[in-house]
Amino acid sequence: MGEKFQANCLPVLIGSLPMDDHTKALKLVLEYTPEIPLWVQLPAYKEEGMMVQFLPGMPGQVMKENKVFVNTDGDVFDEELLEFYEDYLAVTDGGADLSESRFVMTPDTAFGFFEFLKQIDALPDAPVAVKGQITGPITLGTGVNDEKGKAIFYDERIKDAAVKILAMKAGWQARELSRFGCPVIIFFDEPALTGFGSSAFISISREDIAACFDEVIEPVHKEGGLAGIHVCANAEWPLILESSADIVSFDAYSYFDKFLLYPDALKHFFEAGKIVAWGIVPTLNAEDVERETTGSLVSLWEERLARVEALGIEKSTILAQSLITPSCGTGSLSLDHATKVLELTKEVSEQIRVKNKL
Repeated sequence: MGEKFQANCLPVLIGSLPMDDHTKALKLVLEYTPEIPLWVQLPAYKEEGMMVQFLPGMPGQVMKENKVFVNTDGDVFDEELLEFYEDYLAVTDGGADLSESRFVMTPDTAFGFFEFLKQIDALPDAPVAVKGQITGPITLGTGVNDEKGKAIFYDERIKDAAVKILAMKAGWQARELSRFGCPVIIFFDEPALTGFGSSAFISISREDIAACFDEVIEPVHKEGGLAGIHVCANAEWPLILESSADIVSFDAYSYFDKFLLYPDALKHFFEAGKIVAWGIVPTLNAEDVERETTGSLVSLWEERLARVEALGIEKSTILAQSLITPSCGTGSLSLDHATKVLELTKEVSEQIRVKNKL
């Protein structure tokens, strides 16, 4: 499925909108990015928060005073962990039905996903591709704590279970979305990767991160999908560009110069036929959203495209292997600003494709 997808500077969104109605949110998505629609996460609902939405099924999971943590204390956790691995092995090795397992998403935490299935089913024609998303393993592992306040990434037992639950849910998403008969894209959202190399991540190695990526991406590939990694600020980009991801999504508005610091990794990435998702439409500051226009962002993108081309990469290759996106989700913006971001994403993509006859 993956090899049929042609990016060609099509527009796609990151995931969140500042709304409280999933049906209306998806209508907005279909209005502005009908070529590659995605299911919407609404931060207005606490169960759709980044650290909780994909945790159901995790052994030891506790929600207390609107905060989620993993309680590893006592025999109960050991029993839950054993049951978890029995269920995991039943699906991966024993042929048990994934769709009947603990590794599925449900409407109580991912209503937007099921609304998406319903609305895409009703379309007269399949889109060019469809997109899902899930919290990445580094962000989840460092963002969720145990009962002592220690990040679960530093407890090998819980880290392994967390990575496996994300891998299974990503694979399940890819399988469910493949019903539409078009390419499936699954993004792993990894804002925590901006901290790699800092004192907070001192004991996390490149090998740890690469192994986590391999494990969560493999089920997406197994289902015929494309896997993307989205980081909305700066990161050690070779770590991501050299991963098994097919798409790297970055904030091309604010962090382009940092991204360009690794020309060899970027050249190898394009040579491998992989895709860059350019977050050229700002979402971080409302002032930027207000100030920018379609024309100003197309000019900015063209200037940055020329700098990538100067590395020795054919312009036609860059165009074919690029997507146009907002720099991040719009869940923290006002609805007016979020709608402008969607409009700009659509129009910037359209202008680039018209100019370059894509």
